[in-house]
Amino acid sequence: MTEETLNQAPEWGSDVIAQTLRDLDLRYVAINPGASYRGIHDSLVNFTGNDPEILLCVHEEAAVAIAHGWAKITGRPMAVALHSNVGLMHGSMGIFNAFCDRVPMVIVGATGPLDAARRRPWIEWIHTAQDQGALIRDFVKWDDQPGSVAAARDALIQGTAVAATAPRGPVYINIDAALQEERVTRPLVDPDIARRGSPVAATPVPDLLERAASILKTGTHIVFMMGRMSRELADWDRRIALAEYLGARVVTDFKTGSTFPTNHRLTVGRAGYFPDPDAKTALTEADVIVNFDWLDFGGTLRSVFPDRPVTAKIISASLDSFAHRGWSKDGGAHYPADVSFLNEPDQVVHALANLLDAREAQKPGLPPLSTPPKGKTLTPQDIAILLRSKLDDVKPCLIRGPLSWTGDDWPVDHPLGALGYDGGGGIGSGCGMAVGAALALRDTGSDRLPLAVLGDGDFLMNASALWTGINKRVPLLVVVLNNRSFYNDEVHQETVAKHRNRPIENKHVGIVMSGPDIDVSSVARGFGAWSPGLLQGADALLAAIDEALSVLKHGGTAVLEVETAKGYAPSMANALRSGS
Repeated sequence: MTEETLNQAPEWGSDVIAQTLRDLDLRYVAINPGASYRGIHDSLVNFTGNDPEILLCVHEEAAVAIAHGWAKITGRPMAVALHSNVGLMHGSMGIFNAFCDRVPMVIVGATGPLDAARRRPWIEWIHTAQDQGALIRDFVKWDDQPGSVAAARDALIQGTAVAATAPRGPVYINIDAALQEERVTRPLVDPDIARRGSPVAATPVPDLLERAASILKTGTHIVFMMGRMSRELADWDRRIALAEYLGARVVTDFKTGSTFPTNHRLTVGRAGYFPDPDAKTALTEADVIVNFDWLDFGGTLRSVFPDRPVTAKIISASLDSFAHRGWSKDGGAHYPADVSFLNEPDQVVHALANLLDAREAQKPGLPPLSTPPKGKTLTPQDIAILLRSKLDDVKPCLIRGPLSWTGDDWPVDHPLGALGYDGGGGIGSGCGMAVGAALALRDTGSDRLPLAVLGDGDFLMNASALWTGINKRVPLLVVVLNNRSFYNDEVHQETVAKHRNRPIENKHVGIVMSGPDIDVSSVARGFGAWSPGLLQGADALLAAIDEALSVLKHGGTAVLEVETAKGYAPSMANALRSGS
């Protein structure tokens, strides 16, 4: 952008909007083009000189998922523009994911003129809503529909600050098309953006720290439950130091990604979608349990202590109560606590480590590999071993893993080792989040190799998201486990059939994707990815990984479609059957 462009006065309302997005340092705006924000689109291109940079997306849900993946790496919001009510409805599943995952996002909506006298025929009538924000109000942190250009600018500034304030989440600002196309007839007052950012987080209350430290010092069987934690290496090191100082056992969660070294002597059980028997045993034996923003801490306690109250002392560190809404129950079950910090968990870890002078941290590497499998039929666990045999040395970041994996399958020794799941538990976000996270890894100069391991159903629901990353030359490796089924539901159908004494042989009806089989590799190639075709067996996969790494070195996207045996690890299958 030239100095002249940077300093030119806005002529239209949408120029003010684009200028504000730029001044808020929102690096990108992910869009699927829509007439309701045609003014903003023009201003982004012709007034601010593509700053923030437009990411063209083939679908609105992909746009939101890309912003979600970006935030999981950077901790910062990306802007997303959604066309009117129809684009908002398309993007709503992604917004729900972001809300449940507590990631920041600035969603710029638009509507046809609320002033009916200014609407064009047909399209601006069906694409105008009286209260558009009501569509998603129950799963965003904040929304606004400003009535003037100056108010729209203020809403963007306030919304960005709200999104980035913990507990973080998406915000929605709906800007009338008429405001975008309104002439700016006089200069606006300087908005003083530098003084209107997110507030500095409060430090933990000293009295609570002393009480927590006293409980921890007298505890003999302490268990840390690590949930939503930061991706910063310094925070990772402090967690290790505090656990080692106290001799605390540590339980982690595959849904929230890397929070503690898998191979550390204090790690108990294996990170999964639910606590495994070893983790549950540690909790039943604990005299102190510390909740570091664990997903559904109350529900987990109920599953571990179904018939009796929890007698262990409980220390909780979470801001999540500020995010709970009546419509969604994503906050989980209510839970008891003897000491409760309204702080982000790593703030409390840092404060307790300083108070107790816990400084040394042992940082073990990854555990040794199992013997690589051979043969034509590969399980998801086999594929994890094969991927590790090729990728451990290049330090992959697992952006998404399959439901059947645990920390045993994908061990971690770094906060970017794995990013967890999507928050809302839907299907179809995998490709978009992979592109967004890979973009962030590239832009932040990370040496981590972006890897997404997706089921065929997740991939096919929104494979078009790959095109955006390929268009921007974002290196990304996607491995698709193709069992030609939404297999999770086969497990559920089998459970119901057994309970009702009905034939389990029918469990696949309405779930298996065959007749014809879908050519996943051709779908990927259609969007510009390198994909060698269906891979069968260990040798074929290992050879394809070598070629894929060469593609990534040149800024390409590689999609490896692997024929996969149906099935979960026994612990996961049992958990799904029992509803744990």
